[in-house]
Amino acid sequence: MSLKNFLGFGSHADDSEAKHVTAEEAVAAVVTSNDTTTVRRIISELGELPVETRRYLAGLSYVLSRAAHADLDITAEESQAMERVLVETGKLPEAQAVLVVEIAKNQSELYSGTEDFLVTREFAARATDEQKLAVVESCFAVVASDHEITSAEYAELTEIADELGLNRTELNVIRNKYKDQFTAIQAMRQQAQAQ
Repeated sequence: MSLKNFLGFGSHADDSEAKHVTAEEAVAAVVTSNDTTTVRRIISELGELPVETRRYLAGLSYVLSRAAHADLDITAEESQAMERVLVETGKLPEAQAVLVVEIAKNQSELYSGTEDFLVTREFAARATDEQKLAVVESCFAVVASDHEITSAEYAELTEIADELGLNRTELNVIRNKYKDQFTAIQAMRQQAQAQ
C-alpha cells in the first residue's frame, strides 16, 4: 500500500471512500507479521487522523522526500530535517513523524518520477498559498541540511515550486536564504580564494 493511499491521499479515492476506511483496515493493509507493537500503535493513531490531515501529511512528506531524493541519496541529515518539518509543521508526535518519513522515503525511492508530479499536483490542488510557500521553504531546508544544494537538487526544487504554482519572485526570496549552500557558488568562491 502506498503512502498516499494509506494516508487518504490516493487520486482514485474520493472523500466518501477514504472516510469509510477504518483504522483497523488501514493497519491490516500496512502492518506485516514482523512489525512491532509500537509500530502498530503508531499506524493505528495515524489512521485515526482526519482524512484532510492525512492528505496534507502525505503530500507534505512525499514532496519533502522527492526533494531530498533529487540527487538519488537521502542523507541522515535530510531525514532528520524532514522529521522536524513533520513535527513542527505537521504537528505530529516525533514517533509518528519518524514513521511517516520512513514510508515517504521508501515511496520516493521506489516510485520517484512515476508519482512525483501526480502527488505534487494533488497537494497543490488542496493546499493554501501559505502552505505551498511553506512546503517549498521546507524542501530547501531539507536539501540544505547537509550544507550542499547540488544542481540536480536545485532543478528538482525549481520543478516542485513550479508545480505548486510559486512565481519566480517567491522562489527567488526562498533561494536567496540558501545561496551559501549551493555547490556551484561554493565552488566559485573556492576558486576565487585559490587565485
